[in-house]
Amino acid sequence: MLKKENTGLIIIDIQGKLAGLVHDSDALISNCKKLIKGAQALDLPIIWLEQNPDKLGSTVEELSSLLKMQQPIAKFTFDACAEPQFMDAVRSANVDTWLVCGIEAHICVYQTALNLKRTGVEVQLVCDCISSRTLANKNLAVSKLLNHGIDLTGLEMCLYELLKDCRATEFKEILSLIK
Repeated sequence: MLKKENTGLIIIDIQGKLAGLVHDSDALISNCKKLIKGAQALDLPIIWLEQNPDKLGSTVEELSSLLKMQQPIAKFTFDACAEPQFMDAVRSANVDTWLVCGIEAHICVYQTALNLKRTGVEVQLVCDCISSRTLANKNLAVSKLLNHGIDLTGLEMCLYELLKDCRATEFKEILSLIK
């Protein structure tokens, strides 16, 4: 079970034109927006990544406007774990479980989640907060990550699992995101 005391969120490369080209992009961006707001309400550490931002563009405004208190970590490798600044951020967050969302599921999300798990932390893929240009590639990534021991979750499932109790102070805020 997820615990807010030891869980963080990693947002991978939801940027530029590509964000609008992935399968069901409107739902992806809407769900990621809810996930970010939920993570903020629960006071989870958030790490935000951008792949080659000078070429691919910045994170979409709907999400970057929520993250203005921090800067994205630029990367050029598909696997964020090869970026020292990312690994420093993972270690300094002092959590051992990471929720992962972003694009593209079969490239950067897949490689980062897999190698992050290999560092010894738990990884949960938020399946309704990832996408690829094709649904087939998203499904392939999910299948392969599942075979490698990555846990799967969904937007509502992870937020309520972190929340634990309807008497929690964050309950109404989380409920308003899901409705």
